[in-house]
Amino acid sequence: MTVHFIGAGPGDPELITVRGLRLIESCQVCLYAGSLVPEAVVASAPADARVIDTASLTLDEILAEITAAHDKGMDVARVHSGDPSLYGAIAEQIRRLKVLGIDYDITPGVSAYAAAAAALGIELTIPEVSQSLILTRTAMKSSAMPKGEELTSLGRTGATLAIHLSVRNLRQIERDLTPFYGAECPVIIAYRVGWPDEAYIHTDLAHMHKAAQAQKITRTALIFVGKSLVQDIDFRDSALYDADHVHVLRPKKDNAKQK
Repeated sequence: MTVHFIGAGPGDPELITVRGLRLIESCQVCLYAGSLVPEAVVASAPADARVIDTASLTLDEILAEITAAHDKGMDVARVHSGDPSLYGAIAEQIRRLKVLGIDYDITPGVSAYAAAAAALGIELTIPEVSQSLILTRTAMKSSAMPKGEELTSLGRTGATLAIHLSVRNLRQIERDLTPFYGAECPVIIAYRVGWPDEAYIHTDLAHMHKAAQAQKITRTALIFVGKSLVQDIDFRDSALYDADHVHVLRPKKDNAKQK
């Protein structure tokens, strides 16, 4: 028996991977985080499958369901939102599975930051503007940030930031990042990415709190901060397709032979 950790994507049922969908279709037990994964994603589970929304369950209760399935020789589809490697809380489940001797594997999914960039029609890494994307969060009621990973440290890089799980902490984000990015630095608040009611608020560091407040956004939002978010600025083309950029797949042309 195997527990299949499956990344369901950010909300749009069509953004799940082919492998993830096939696993859901084949597993006799399906455990999904209903607060973040729509029922449509797990609707393809077998008609007689045990399908459980784990949003209200504790870790022990989830492991009890997995253990019961294991005792019956049933495979489990453990469906998480986005990609399970990022804020998926799978590490603590895997730790328990190893102790229990229960096999598992992981199927990646589309992360919210990637789906949001696609919906916005932008690239997050712009030549000579920003070549780094930092995925992070802030500490509120959840676990503390490790030393050196606070926004006051990450902000020194000037990289594009994708800040998860922090829409209720916008005032602190503004205080921490303004010294490095400036009050007018572009911000995009991506709300419920991939869901029918998704929304994207274009603002800046100085006004993002009021913008979120006006739209009554208090959860399920991703905050982008960085100069690369505005792409009507002048920037150089990448070297990738530059005619003068020579590499192993596009060697230097011999003009003499061409003539």
